[in-house]
Amino acid sequence: MMADPVVVKFKKNSQTNENSIFCLKLNVPNQFINMKVLYPFLILHSFFFSGFGQSDVNRIDSLMKSLYQPTAPGAVIAIELHHNIIFKKGYGLADINSQRPVTADDNFNIGSLTKQFTAYALLDLCYTGKLSLNDSIGKFFKLPDPLSTIRISQLLSHSSGIPDHYNLTDTIKVKHATDKDVLTALQLADSLYFISGTHYRYSNTAYCLLGLLIEKLSGMTYPAFLQQQIFGPLGIRNATVFQINRHIPHRVTGYDLDKNGKFKRSDAGESIFFSTEADGGIYISMNNYMKWCEAIENGKLSKSKMIRYSWQGHTFVGTRQGLWYGCGWFIQQTNNKISPEIIYHTGFNGGFRTVVLMIPSQEYCISIFSNRSDIDPENLVSEINNILSVDDNSFIKSGPLESFIHSWPIFVPCKETRSFSTSFKKNLNAKDMVLN
Repeated sequence: MMADPVVVKFKKNSQTNENSIFCLKLNVPNQFINMKVLYPFLILHSFFFSGFGQSDVNRIDSLMKSLYQPTAPGAVIAIELHHNIIFKKGYGLADINSQRPVTADDNFNIGSLTKQFTAYALLDLCYTGKLSLNDSIGKFFKLPDPLSTIRISQLLSHSSGIPDHYNLTDTIKVKHATDKDVLTALQLADSLYFISGTHYRYSNTAYCLLGLLIEKLSGMTYPAFLQQQIFGPLGIRNATVFQINRHIPHRVTGYDLDKNGKFKRSDAGESIFFSTEADGGIYISMNNYMKWCEAIENGKLSKSKMIRYSWQGHTFVGTRQGLWYGCGWFIQQTNNKISPEIIYHTGFNGGFRTVVLMIPSQEYCISIFSNRSDIDPENLVSEINNILSVDDNSFIKSGPLESFIHSWPIFVPCKETRSFSTSFKKNLNAKDMVLN
């Protein structure tokens, strides 16, 4: 007797700020695909979702509610298993002033999750013969020695040693830095942190240059190229890249928690470097981001081999055996160095914190977007994985592996440099990450 898979979606609680979707995938004989016959069966099984019980769902919901209160900035979470969304829900506020609740259709700034899109776009150009990964950046832009000899592959995999643009930027003249301002700042550089290709060091500067390279080779703006090559083909609407005075629909506002326990706006207007594009400028909703995750998981993208290349470990990070950086992704590698065990990345820009973690062998993906910076989403992912009995191999947090935060003005003469957090200072002094 033939059986076809039937996917049934259950919606719980119609309140906007409690928007969640649970999915159940069943194998049902063809002659029983009739809702009158199927209904009692669904009622019996409606509290089990792809192997996870209702108690698991309740525990996750309770955990999220304990962290993201209805009257404070919030978060949206999505969990996917076997290409089905098994849990998706928004918590808290998208904006304090308007008291608008968070939904999965709201556009968050995703910080350094932007890098996975930049990497794919650059590899797409490589795939079409516009460049070689062995090309030097000096072939395309005038840069001082020894920066001009850095290879494109080294920029992608954080092994370039390129100096940070933050302390080279004229912050008196620049109020909202762009990728072009990064290129201008680098004209003042005269050395590398290390010989290119010999070490790992996370670099937002590198990805800003890659964004400019995408524009140069495609003849399009970075946002337009993403729209043409990624967003459009995947049916992603309203995703955009931050630019001054550009309208962003359903835009979420970022917040920090000050020492008095009050939320303080921490968005584009509050940081000089929030506005750089290719390293952390994308705004996208969770609903749309999951389209991207689904596409790269199941190979829907026409050039899926570019995704596979991104998921290979190219630069050994050095914190423990098996952790590498690919292209826009941290990779926990298997012994064969081909099949990744875990693929993940984080984002931190202004008051926004984001994280995505995938386990390809289990067809599992969890993503969290938050518009408050005081809650660690990586710890949250680990807690949720534990609830679901998902073996994440105790994935290594990437926070200490990033030598600086995307939007913070590092070592430049402005007031923000005087208020680094304790954890941030600790990250700066992480092994092999010390700023010279």
